[in-house]
Parts: sequence; structure tokens; C-alpha cells
Amino acid sequence: MFLIFLRSLVFNVLFYAVLVLLAIVALPTFALPPRAMLTVAEWWAKATLVLMRVVCNIKVEFRGVEKIPTGPLLIVAKHQSFWETFVLPGFFNRPIFILKRQLMQIPVFGQFLVKTGMIGIDRNAGVKALLDMTRRAREAVRSGKQLVIFPEGTRRAPGAPPDYKTGFAQIYSSCGVPCLPVALNSGLFWPRRTFMRYPGTLVVEFLEPLPPGLPKDEFLARVQAAVEDATGRLVEAGRKEQERLIGSAPSYAPTG
Repeated sequence: MFLIFLRSLVFNVLFYAVLVLLAIVALPTFALPPRAMLTVAEWWAKATLVLMRVVCNIKVEFRGVEKIPTGPLLIVAKHQSFWETFVLPGFFNRPIFILKRQLMQIPVFGQFLVKTGMIGIDRNAGVKALLDMTRRAREAVRSGKQLVIFPEGTRRAPGAPPDYKTGFAQIYSSCGVPCLPVALNSGLFWPRRTFMRYPGTLVVEFLEPLPPGLPKDEFLARVQAAVEDATGRLVEAGRKEQERLIGSAPSYAPTG
């Protein structure tokens, strides 16, 4: 376990060094179209994947990439780690996220979010926030963008009971576009609230798209069933691999 600690330490130093370097490189892109800034973000994601493999012995596998539709799209993804927030966008065309408005107040990073068209919401505004979020999401998707949503609203540890919010179903109904469910097991390798990085094979699985126009209740049930079933399978496989690699799978608090 000491070796994993050491590798995690080295990884984090290099990870943030690359981030600072690319943040400097990205400064001129504030005067360019958003695509230029997103390109730098993709460089960061690719560099991170290399560091994960070389330093931490974390391989990354993407399954079902061929299932990703072109054109306007709603992506509903499991959220276990910070990792997917900057790696998933590389698979989508003009991707945007719905996120906490407070993130847009962070110096430099917040300006990056504004520049790339991310949708910030005030979670304390209740129904007003939901209506505003739905309107802005509809406008963005109908302009050709692909919207990534984490339906549980925050990161959930592997094995935590699902906590899907209903707001994303309203967005789905309002946008009238296909929905792509996404399962993953990133929380086993890049856990929340710790700098430790554990070896193994991190898997992202793009599932069968759902057509537009489904009744809300049916949509909610189908999305949750698809994402949770696939995520459970990926987490179980990941735990077994970690047991082989390091003797036992690290424990994660299965709570919110």
C-alpha cells in the first residue's frame, strides 16, 4: 500500500503541474472561439490518461463509443469521481455541463466555464432554478450542442444507493432529443475526497441510446435501470481486479 501512496503522490504533483502549465497555455484562447479552449482541455484529459497509466498503473477502457449519436443529444452519466468531468467531454460535439453557479466565481476557472457555455444554476433557488435550467438547456441543445448531466447531482461512492433527481427528466422532455446513458466505475480508482489513486482498469461504458418522446416515468425508470445495472457490473469487476492486484479492494463509504 505504501507504493500506491507514493505513486499517488507523484501522480498528483504531475497532474497539477500539467494543469498549471496548460492553464497558462490556454490564456490566449480567451480571445478565440470556445473550440480553442476546449482543445486545450482535451490535451489535459489526454495527458492525465497517460499519467494514470504510467504512474498509477490505471488502464482506461471506453466501451460502446460507436453508440454515441451525432447531433443534439442529452448524456446522462453516473458520477463517482472528478475524473469524468474533464474526460467525458472529449467524446462529444460542443459539450456543455450543468453545474453549480458558485464554480463560475472561481478565478480563471470560472471564466473558462463561462467562455465554453456551461450552464450554472443556483441550487437554492428551487423551482425557479429548475425552470431556468430547463430553458437554457433546451436552447443549448437545439443549437446543436450535446448536454452532459449527472442525474444524482453530486459524486456518489461505489456501492452507494442511487439518488436520482427528477429535474433531468424535465430537461429530456423539453429538449426532445435522444438520451445516451453512461455507466462507469471511476470511483474505484480515483475516489472522491482523497488523493489516493488505485490500480486497475477504469471502464466507461456508453449504453444504448433512448429515443426522444418517452413518458417521464418510463424515461426515469429506464435510465436508472440501465445506468445502475451496468455500473454495478463494472464496479464488481473492478473490485475483483483490485483484489488480484493489491490483495484487497479499498473500502469506500457507500453513502452520499
